[in-house]
Amino acid sequence: MILRAAGAPDAPVIAAIWNRMIRDTLFTFTTDEKTDAGITKMIADRPGAYWVAQDDGIVGFVTYAQFRSGPGYQMSVEHSIVLNEAAQGRGAGRALMDKAMKMAAEQGLHVMVAGISSANTVGVAFHTALGFQHVGRMPQVAHRNGRWLDLILMQKMLSAP
Repeated sequence: MILRAAGAPDAPVIAAIWNRMIRDTLFTFTTDEKTDAGITKMIADRPGAYWVAQDDGIVGFVTYAQFRSGPGYQMSVEHSIVLNEAAQGRGAGRALMDKAMKMAAEQGLHVMVAGISSANTVGVAFHTALGFQHVGRMPQVAHRNGRWLDLILMQKMLSAP
């Protein structure tokens, strides 16, 4: 498996991986599927902050961007990481997160935030294993498929204050 910066030609595969997660799980609160054009723009807008794992094709990605708008948040980022089912449990997620955290730290960023659906218990355990700390829970802030879901907030300091 190799990690590399995402490029515009990767957009259709990234969209397919992301859209499967949007359609088939409760791990995200959106129901709006990603488009190739939207992914292409996201990649262009996030130099150094969009990575793919490749093992006989792209098996997952990670990206990050500023957590909330406004200048006071400029040193904090929130990430998204999604893997296809075949890649789960094989080290791709850890490798992608290690790369994202390293790159964000090199960019001078201070905090990485994870916003995780309460339906994604594996995601909570994954982030805990990476050293993310549980910092909050917002009960029943999302409703999908007839079910109320909590938002679990976790964060990791990337640099000393």
